[in-house]
Amino acid sequence: MEHNLLVKTCAFAILFALLVFLYCVIWNRRRSGNPKRQPPEPAGSWPLIGHLRLLAGSKLPHIALGNLADKHGPIFQIKMGMHPVLVVSNWELAKECLAKNDKVFVNRPRTLAVEQLAYNSALLGFSLYGPYWRELRKIVTLNLLSNHKLEQLKHVRIFEVRAAVKTLHDKWRQTSRDVTSGGILVELKQWIGNINLNAIVRLVAGKALWEFYNGEEYDHCQITIRAISELFGAFIVSDALPFLRWLDIGGYEKNMRSTAKQLDNIIQGWLEEHKRFRSSRKMNAQQDFIDTMLDILHVPQEKPFGFELDTIIKATCLSMILGGTDTTTVTLTWALSLLLNNRHVLKKALDELDTVVGKERLVDDSDLKNLVYLQAIIKEVMRLYPAAPLSIPREAISDCNINGYHVRAGTRLFVNVHKIHRDPQMWPDPCEFRPERFLTTHKHVDLRGQNFELIPFGGGKRICPGISFSLQIMAFILANLLQTFEITTPSDKQVDLTERFGLTSMKDTPLEVILTPRLLDELYRDE
Repeated sequence: MEHNLLVKTCAFAILFALLVFLYCVIWNRRRSGNPKRQPPEPAGSWPLIGHLRLLAGSKLPHIALGNLADKHGPIFQIKMGMHPVLVVSNWELAKECLAKNDKVFVNRPRTLAVEQLAYNSALLGFSLYGPYWRELRKIVTLNLLSNHKLEQLKHVRIFEVRAAVKTLHDKWRQTSRDVTSGGILVELKQWIGNINLNAIVRLVAGKALWEFYNGEEYDHCQITIRAISELFGAFIVSDALPFLRWLDIGGYEKNMRSTAKQLDNIIQGWLEEHKRFRSSRKMNAQQDFIDTMLDILHVPQEKPFGFELDTIIKATCLSMILGGTDTTTVTLTWALSLLLNNRHVLKKALDELDTVVGKERLVDDSDLKNLVYLQAIIKEVMRLYPAAPLSIPREAISDCNINGYHVRAGTRLFVNVHKIHRDPQMWPDPCEFRPERFLTTHKHVDLRGQNFELIPFGGGKRICPGISFSLQIMAFILANLLQTFEITTPSDKQVDLTERFGLTSMKDTPLEVILTPRLLDELYRDE
């Protein structure tokens, strides 16, 4: 047995050395055979692994790449293992890549997560550019995320938010029967996540998650969905060095397969339930997204666009759930954290709510357009802490020219959104939390991809299609929570703003707060 292990070890060492040698030969030939001007490249690239070691330290990737931009300029190229990566860090270059060259940087790289978790590229956000992507995006936009459809479905988010707020108030009333001035301790990150998850599942599948499952099953489903997001954001060695995939370093591939199977079973259950109701003519008058997909994709072909019909529906449902929960939860967690650390801003938000809405009724969806300071707060939060501080990578489908530099087909693109949002040339005092800037100097800067100095949702063809839904539910959750509860931290401590990197940039620690009702008890009971 020891002899076999020694043989395998020697064979791997020889193979590794050979691959390093071939890689160096190929790379030198490419460099010498391509006289076109290349983007600057930081020193310190090692054979085979490239610049990976520069990103392996304690600093988060968007911070490490931002520091490299300070040294080498707003555009440079690194090697992440076998793959060249172009990094851009100012709004002009982001616009050149995502607007002028949006037909070039339109693909997503093929990664282990895309294969194992995204139904082998069937998931909308990670699918290849082409007829399938265009058709699915059109279906999703028209039937779930258009302004008209969101207006029709606004009762869903209103119901989930009001129900969640009432649950908090009921908990306070039961806990504080004799000590009416006391508050209750609540972990808000979890609370916000539950609202978002239940709202999007109700839109997609017709019922909230808590109506499908309860107890341990509900907890298991939540854990599975969140595990998918975490696995999408994990660094996988074989994505950079594909020849090491067979080792499954860290056990990520095994974990992905298991998690993907569990979530597939969950969504398949929803789909089968819909099919049974359709066949027995028990459909509700109000169709959900799965019903709509079944209507639209009721076509003769077994595999339109190369995927099974069930796979397309399940992948699209998962795309909506991931896009509608994680980023929204992250942004609202940062919003409340910043408000608690900047009480003068919190007071202004409360004053606006009391002036526009008052204390004799609950804030309504129609009030949001008049809560201009609240909207400015959300913009400022997304500037300081964009959910995706380092944009989801794109890949060039052909050669192109960026800022006078030749960029080869197959080069991956990172837009350092965090660096762009903190550019002192565009944002005075860029690290300060100042919502007022969006009421004065940056009043006309919006979040919808037209102003590249503020691109939390991305830009170009791959811009997030759920912008309107995200902005509406974030504003409604924040307005309802601030109006109905006084929010403080235990012992009035500052909130820890340490980041944790993944598919989205989440606050690393829980957000525990003390809640005390601001409004009369009768308003809650009416709900």
